[in-house]
Amino acid sequence: MGKKKYVAYVGSYTHGASKGIKVYDVNVEKGLLTERNEVEVSNSSHTAVSKNGKYLYSIEDEGVAVFERDKDGDLTRMNSVDIDGMRGCYLATDVDGKYLYVAGYHDGKVTVVHTHRDGSLGSLMDGVFHKGLGSVAERNFRPHVNCVRPTPDNKYLCAVDNGIDQVKIYRINKRTHKLELVDILRCPRETAPRIIRFSDDGKYAYLLCELSNEIRVYTYDGSGKHPEFELIQTISTLQKAEDQDAVHNAASGLTLANDGKHLFCTTAGENTVSMFEIDPDSGFLTKKFTLPISGDYPKDIVIFPDDRHLAVTNHASNTITVFSIDYEKNIIVMNGKPLKVDMPNSIHIWAVPEEE
Repeated sequence: MGKKKYVAYVGSYTHGASKGIKVYDVNVEKGLLTERNEVEVSNSSHTAVSKNGKYLYSIEDEGVAVFERDKDGDLTRMNSVDIDGMRGCYLATDVDGKYLYVAGYHDGKVTVVHTHRDGSLGSLMDGVFHKGLGSVAERNFRPHVNCVRPTPDNKYLCAVDNGIDQVKIYRINKRTHKLELVDILRCPRETAPRIIRFSDDGKYAYLLCELSNEIRVYTYDGSGKHPEFELIQTISTLQKAEDQDAVHNAASGLTLANDGKHLFCTTAGENTVSMFEIDPDSGFLTKKFTLPISGDYPKDIVIFPDDRHLAVTNHASNTITVFSIDYEKNIIVMNGKPLKVDMPNSIHIWAVPEEE
């Protein structure tokens, strides 16, 4: 039996030379990304993969598009649908593979798209516009849905609203295919929650806050009639938590290592990556390092399948930087020269589909 083959997909804005999605071969052992080809998608700011790994979904100007992935990870466009709103910024598939969820930063909308068994996109099932006011700050005074993610038990959908400092919790009514608001996780004013991720066992939620440059840790329990989130920790993403220049920083990317024991995040402004160790019993985070990423304005971060390397997309410097991770010394070491990519926004590494 051969080793699994992995492919990286980098979604980018297409105002410059980029066409949309760059496809890279991944050398897991050496921590290398080698560009293979590029697929045209207008402003592919984020991508997601189907549960079976056969289909790749992408944001595009016209709504969302779906591509079939072959045994090498190459992409063939299948179809696309209009989401009846402004361009989205984040995608997530549900645990059952029935829906594709779209976050709308520009119009504060959560959209639900039906996904067919053959991977193609169907009709819009629901669309909910968030309402409310944030602070008077110039950039977050109205709803901006920045991330959507189902809870691991697939009972609820978390819609992270960067503009009004809330995470709205929806129940997915499988009969009507509609979203029903059941709770709101309210964060302090001007924290600007950006991304939520859950621990592998589903017991803890980690919420990255862009303006307050912190991770808020919650316990999660979905066993009752209503979802229960309880805040247990708040920890800074910054090198110097009391930095007077912190107003210019913005926590940006968040990802879990595949072993479930480490959490990584990037912070733009100071242009760093931080690694946190996760206590499996309490969910608490302990910061192990905050180090430079040798690029400008990191937008996203991905951990290689063996957890020994990480890659960061640097939006303003038009680069991807790759590092080796030393867990004993708590350092990262740059792995080769930066890769050139125009306005990279997101990066994911997925195994290619297995042949049936």
